[in-house]
Amino acid sequence: MDYIAYLHKDRDSDFGVSFPDFPGCITAGKTLEETRRMAAEALSIHIAGMAEDGESIPEPSTLDSLAKDPAMKHAVAFLVHIEPGGQRTVRINITARQKQVEEIDRLANEAGLTRSAYMVHSALRRLPMRPRSAVQKRSSKRSGRRVRI
Repeated sequence: MDYIAYLHKDRDSDFGVSFPDFPGCITAGKTLEETRRMAAEALSIHIAGMAEDGESIPEPSTLDSLAKDPAMKHAVAFLVHIEPGGQRTVRINITARQKQVEEIDRLANEAGLTRSAYMVHSALRRLPMRPRSAVQKRSSKRSGRRVRI
């Protein structure tokens, strides 16, 4: 399926992408190519989450139906191809301190992503990570190796 995406670019910002058929699904990239890849990944994750939650997936809008959409003003429309029923989504459990989860939620919200999508993107190092003033280290009691926290 091909969904319409809006490419936005403001002065002194990265390229941003939004999807008129999926309000709240947004992403960004430093280059056009990175932005195109991020758009496909963000939309895939968003659709997988909707399917997992039992929500219905909308049919793609047409360019004609969006011609007067105010969100399209100052944007370039492009198509993002998604394979229906693509990769299977699996649920995982993690353990984290409450403050860490709150910080992940805050950062995910700022990025316009769900907690799961933010963690996947971050783990794959596709989202810019917030710089830390000092990386804390501690020894793992089980393996004796050093672990970054």
